[in-house]
Amino acid sequence: MTRVRVATACCLLALVTAACGRGEPQTDDARRIQASPDLSDATPDPLETEAPPEGSPGASRSTGRITAPRPTPAPGPSLADARVGLTQVANLNQPLAMQVAPNDDSLYVAEKGGRIRVIRGGQVESSAVLDISSEVSTGGEQGLLGLAFSPDGQYLYVNFTNRDGNTVIREYRWANRRADVSTARAVLGLNQPRANHNGGDLQFGRDGKLYISTGDGGGSGDPDNNAQDLGNLLGKILRIEPRPAGSQAYSIPADNPFVGRTGARGEIWAYGLRNPWRFSFDRANQDLYIADVGQNAVEEVNWRAAASRGGENYGWNRLEGSRQFQGSAPADHVLPIYEYERVAGHCAVTGGYVYRGQRIPALAGAYVFADFCKGELRAFVQDGGRAVGHRSLGVNAAQVSAFGQDAVGEIYVMSLAGPVYRIDPV
Repeated sequence: MTRVRVATACCLLALVTAACGRGEPQTDDARRIQASPDLSDATPDPLETEAPPEGSPGASRSTGRITAPRPTPAPGPSLADARVGLTQVANLNQPLAMQVAPNDDSLYVAEKGGRIRVIRGGQVESSAVLDISSEVSTGGEQGLLGLAFSPDGQYLYVNFTNRDGNTVIREYRWANRRADVSTARAVLGLNQPRANHNGGDLQFGRDGKLYISTGDGGGSGDPDNNAQDLGNLLGKILRIEPRPAGSQAYSIPADNPFVGRTGARGEIWAYGLRNPWRFSFDRANQDLYIADVGQNAVEEVNWRAAASRGGENYGWNRLEGSRQFQGSAPADHVLPIYEYERVAGHCAVTGGYVYRGQRIPALAGAYVFADFCKGELRAFVQDGGRAVGHRSLGVNAAQVSAFGQDAVGEIYVMSLAGPVYRIDPV
């Protein structure tokens, strides 16, 4: 494989802005980016901060941290031993999300413009498995933003902004490894007051429910106070049963935290989020990680244990990360497990996955993520509700827009500039 250096993209303006050029599918000669020789990162850099410990001045506002029993350290390699590189497996047109279907090793990648492409057997197929480009708005943070397959493999769900700029969650029957466009069915729609902060991620939990991330509706500082308002669906993580229920397009699980509360929407699972662009479940234990893009000072990663029954308030717009932003902090808010300052070229967190593959033992159990502008891949381990061992992985990619996970737990990195990489051992 030819070794190359990834060039910094020429237009790093905001998360999910138009890329500077288009790439064509690459079907051979995968490219490898090697890690730098010294990856120890023993001294945390100045931008890194953990959520302050309970009882410290910085934590005095919080009463809502969810903790898990501190596990007994397992013998074997630690995160500090991880040595990785990036192997390019495809070159697509502004890739934004990736999923795998049940009993299928193929990689399905959503392109911002409205197509879902498939990487099958190491090759990019020329035709899209779904093309809704005529229906999708692509300005700024808009586009085809997320996809998910139902656990039984019968349905594909997509999250996109339509030509009016509003969010649409749509279902297609999945057959013969393609979306049957004749079966398109609207599941849920959201009117977006502004063009940015659309959230956009979709993930099925092990409980079989569909989780959806929504932004606060845009504008500086959440001017409509949507994130703290339980009466609307913006600035939230939603949890629904997406199949029809009688005359309804979807149903609300009876155990959702706000079901039956006056003035609250039952679809809400968690709230107080600004733009939860990417979130994921740890496939080993179903812990939830939510990367929330900050206003202008702090980027944050939130975590909740799988045992949580939902209802967490992550603080926005009263807080940005653990910092006071506007007014007093909610009494019931939950601090981020990890945050970093928006300095030294950092601009927007891109959430990833907990590594559960087999090829990089030292990375096992580590949450891997990046910053869209900086492009440096980083990782930490959740231990008792805290991020520990956080470090650089020593590799960078331009405009990291999303991460993906294949059928066996290996992690992939998507660049808005076009390349799709696999994280490999070196």
